[in-house]
Amino acid sequence: MTLQQSRPWRGILVATALPLRADLSVDYDRYAEHCAWLVENGCDGVVPNGSLGEYQVLTPEERAEVVKTAVAAIGGARVMPGVAAYGSAEARRWAEQAAEAGCAAVMLLPPNAYRADERSVLAHYAEVARAGLPVVAYNNPVDTKVDLVPELLARLHGEGHIHGVKEFSGDVRRAYRIAELAPDLDLLIGADDVLLELAVAGAKGWVAGCPNALPRASAELYRAATAGDLATALPLYRQLHPLLRWDSRVEFVQAIKLSMDVAGRYGGPVRPPRVALPPEQEAAVRAATEKAVAAGLT
Repeated sequence: MTLQQSRPWRGILVATALPLRADLSVDYDRYAEHCAWLVENGCDGVVPNGSLGEYQVLTPEERAEVVKTAVAAIGGARVMPGVAAYGSAEARRWAEQAAEAGCAAVMLLPPNAYRADERSVLAHYAEVARAGLPVVAYNNPVDTKVDLVPELLARLHGEGHIHGVKEFSGDVRRAYRIAELAPDLDLLIGADDVLLELAVAGAKGWVAGCPNALPRASAELYRAATAGDLATALPLYRQLHPLLRWDSRVEFVQAIKLSMDVAGRYGGPVRPPRVALPPEQEAAVRAATEKAVAAGLT
């Protein structure tokens, strides 16, 4: 078994945008094609049912079908679904569904219906880990109001509940503290606009948004950055950063879908309560994407 097989969250896993038709129904055929296209263009796998995949506004039937579609398109070893839910029992059921579909790991937010304390966080991850798949924690204190600080991550890892963490706090200093407290816990880049900083700090993977539109350039950037090839990585990072920073904005779903449209893919509409970008933001995303495409950064 290769390291990638034993730790399938390593490398570039794209948090996939979900193609919706004009009537806002899910286009599963187009989603399958998108997953396959990402792998063909240098990415290692996909993360369906993350925030970028609008999981919060999917029906249970849609959410399950999205996972099955991704697995059928690229194989379960390359699929790490988000299994976030308000209740731990529901999150565990989603992890069990992922296992039944053939996935090799899942990604889990902390409890997010309220500001959970440390005991609740530990119980939540312990419950979902009982489904039997390796769990990658997702630290997004901006949206969840629960911060998986390095000390808490080390405890979760020490008790066997998590194997990696998608770090979205934006505080790149945490990479070094996590490595000190839990050296075997894999750090995954969680926000596109700190990719270079976290890659240099030793990240083992990237749960990515920008590759939905520009996979080849994104893959080149990630691999150069993790290899320490700053001569290649830094110019690419500067060129892509006007797009990478949208991953950390409130409007990230709309922005990435628009960028896909501009780059010649299909991004399509979003489901309410999200609405289309206002004109000034649309213009900024269009301009940044057009500039990247013109520079050959597809």
